[in-house]
Amino acid sequence: MNRDEIRGASRHLKGRVQTALGGLTGDPARQVRGAVNQVAGGAQYAYGRARDRAEDWAEDGRDLAHEVRDRAGSLIEEGRNRAERFAADGRDFARHARTRGTAYGGRAMRHADDNRAATLLGLAAIAFAVGWLSRPGR
Repeated sequence: MNRDEIRGASRHLKGRVQTALGGLTGDPARQVRGAVNQVAGGAQYAYGRARDRAEDWAEDGRDLAHEVRDRAGSLIEEGRNRAERFAADGRDFARHARTRGTAYGGRAMRHADDNRAATLLGLAAIAFAVGWLSRPGR
């Protein structure tokens, strides 16, 4: 409850008392002043309530903004962590592929050295097939 709500409520109550006293004493001027104070007090009270609500909404908005900022920060951090894990996984995969490629390449070279005649015949067959498939008048 803020100052305007308190003052508005007290002015409204004062106006009600004035209106009642004016009615008891037969004083129409006091009744009118009482009615004016009632209306003015009600308006001031309503203004105080509206201001209080606006302050609450502003505070809620600030809280929401802070929560959004915190959540966005955690999402960004989580994204960075995932990217780092993916990069590390990619490096591990590339290292593993390079190791396996080197091993398979070494085996292929040893096999080609051990079976030179079969390797040469295979290469000749591949060269003939590529030449035959690439000629224009097939």
